[in-house]
Amino acid sequence: MKKRPEVDESLRWHRELLLEKTAQALRNNGFAAAVFANRQNVRPFLIDAARDATIVGFGGSITLAQIGFAKELERAGKTLLSHGRPGLSPKERFALMRRQLSCDIFFTSTNALTINGQLVNIDGTGNRVGAMAFGPPKVVVVAGVNKIVRDLDSALRRVKEVVVPPNARRMGYAPPCTQTGICVDCNSPERVCRITAIIERKPRDTEITVCLVNEHLGY
Repeated sequence: MKKRPEVDESLRWHRELLLEKTAQALRNNGFAAAVFANRQNVRPFLIDAARDATIVGFGGSITLAQIGFAKELERAGKTLLSHGRPGLSPKERFALMRRQLSCDIFFTSTNALTINGQLVNIDGTGNRVGAMAFGPPKVVVVAGVNKIVRDLDSALRRVKEVVVPPNARRMGYAPPCTQTGICVDCNSPERVCRITAIIERKPRDTEITVCLVNEHLGY
């Protein structure tokens, strides 16, 4: 059964309201922020953001993969640092993660984003949250409307209950949450929740732009 047009319009209005409110909160916190209608609209912005970069880093991100702009950067002659490429040895992956800390621009998503303009992430290794806060002079964060939550408590709950179980499975780990579907605060050697980072304001020496997209992207 088709949705009524007014229902679609109300959903679109509500999402736009959340996106604009969050974007303004981000600006108040010192970040640059822009709102995009869909993944097609954000792609040219991301490609242009790397125009002057030579070395481009990528945090592990389903969102970025869904947008799919890496090949354009590669065709433009950029050196891409993506530790998620298939066929890499553990040593090669680790070397790429280290190099991401000194790339010209770092692209990533965020596990959650509060309507008050706070970026919330949980890592197992720390390479992604490390690069977001310090190292690359320019960071671009892309987040779908599904990542927006009310407050920090909601953000941490979202990461533990919505993001971590499928991410752990995707990366080949088997902590208890891949069986239960929700966090049990395990002590497993396979645990991927090891570092929690909350970026409340723009770091002093890192330019961070947050691109908010009116689509559900990533986990």
